[in-house]
Amino acid sequence: MTSRRDFLRAAGAAALAGCAPSAHPPLPPGELLGMDAALGHRLRDGGFPPPAETRRTGIVIVGAGISGLSAAWRLARSAVDDFLIVDMESGAGGNSRAGASPVTAYPWGAHYLPLPGTEAVLVRELLAELGALQGAPAARRPVYDERLLCATPQERVFRDGLWEEGLLPQRAVDAGERGQQRRFHEHMDELKRARGRDGRRAFALPMARSSADPQWRALDRISFARWLDEHRYTAPTVRWLADYACRDDYGTSAAQTSAWAGLHYFACRDGEAANAAPDCVLTAPDGNAWLMRGLARHAEGRLLAGALVWRIDEGKAGVAVDVLRDGKTVRIEAKRLIWAAPAFVLPRVWPAIPGALCGAALAGDYAPWLVANLHLSAPPEERHGAPPAWDNVLFDSAGLGYVNATHQALRRHPGPTVLTCYRALHELTPAEGRRRLLDTPRAAWAEALLGELERVHPDVRRLATRLDVFRYGHAMRRPVPGSLFGGGRDILAGFRHPRIALAHADLSGFSLFEEAQYRGVLAADRVLGRA
Repeated sequence: MTSRRDFLRAAGAAALAGCAPSAHPPLPPGELLGMDAALGHRLRDGGFPPPAETRRTGIVIVGAGISGLSAAWRLARSAVDDFLIVDMESGAGGNSRAGASPVTAYPWGAHYLPLPGTEAVLVRELLAELGALQGAPAARRPVYDERLLCATPQERVFRDGLWEEGLLPQRAVDAGERGQQRRFHEHMDELKRARGRDGRRAFALPMARSSADPQWRALDRISFARWLDEHRYTAPTVRWLADYACRDDYGTSAAQTSAWAGLHYFACRDGEAANAAPDCVLTAPDGNAWLMRGLARHAEGRLLAGALVWRIDEGKAGVAVDVLRDGKTVRIEAKRLIWAAPAFVLPRVWPAIPGALCGAALAGDYAPWLVANLHLSAPPEERHGAPPAWDNVLFDSAGLGYVNATHQALRRHPGPTVLTCYRALHELTPAEGRRRLLDTPRAAWAEALLGELERVHPDVRRLATRLDVFRYGHAMRRPVPGSLFGGGRDILAGFRHPRIALAHADLSGFSLFEEAQYRGVLAADRVLGRA
């Protein structure tokens, strides 16, 4: 298997060459996609035109990702319809956006939702509204729509030439390593039940409901890798699983991740279902886009897309928001503002931002991320071992593996399919990763991705009919050691203003659907005077 550095070197070499090696067949067609970096970088360049028109609304929401849409969801369910959502991109979605082709729909970002526990009240309310959760949302073990429960087999891992069911390799693992695997799982089960001296769970979801006991919060001061060292988890498979989990959810390695955040990944989720195993997830061909659409329907007709917010001014009775759209500035006057865009942008557009808030917004950094959707004319050739699964992970590889967009279709006669591949560029500094994303052509990414996949599926290059690549320069705030408690994140989450409320998963310190939804709803409640 290639290492992560090998993958990045291969992409860089292909970028310098400007094309794929001649020994290979031509690369499949496709596009290099991503957030509108050119429009976003206008904030650095300035030179915006004066307002050409003025619009008025009660509440303006900046950002149409999950947090902004959740704020709109809460407002609409509270019989408030005087609001407008503004987003820089061409449509809503954020990290839950999706694409579609004649073959199938497929994700461009988040692709699953774990079964929510009883603490995830808002998630359960939304699932019940969408018909995904059937019966009482507060039930300990609800019934879920079978079509959304991930079909088996759910996941497998490729290691030493063979596929194995599940994510923790068992083949050719000695007794000592198996013992560490069992001890790690038992330890995580203990942490799921652990509570602080305040009676709260040590690791809850949303994270704001976790214990404030200093004993648990002190874990934020060390890395997850150090915590593993201190508890004598040295087995290669256990260390790999911990590292994979951090890369998958946070875009960081275990050595770069707060121990509290690393443990939260394994210990926060305790959801159960009457008709599925606890580790089952909810998914659809287009990932979490079905959840995004469920939220977005409450904002129908109230989204101003392709609009870059470049200035926020406070007034005695409200706020004025200047937006660049189609080359002209539109001024939006509102009584209240919900900022549901990434925190680091706020100091660039709000000249009067309080100093402490400005520092907190700029204190964090963001993980660069890459997603590719590969169309195949038929299922690829399989190596030996476990059968094809929804989530297919490559042990000790450059990427995070791939999900199969047609897995949920349960076809009797498999045909064309789409594989969604994920990359966390944590081997580079965030700034270097963003530069690599901007400078590397699609052909280089495509060559590196196909080269990695054909080690597992030898015929993947021959079957490839299209390969599109999507770049996220600021995919998610990185939960590095010391970033979650007693610093900038606390300032963001605790900010209070008579006319401006903050939303976004940045206020939690890491990007999960549950966190983004919670922060959006809380911001809506604050502008409504409920929190």
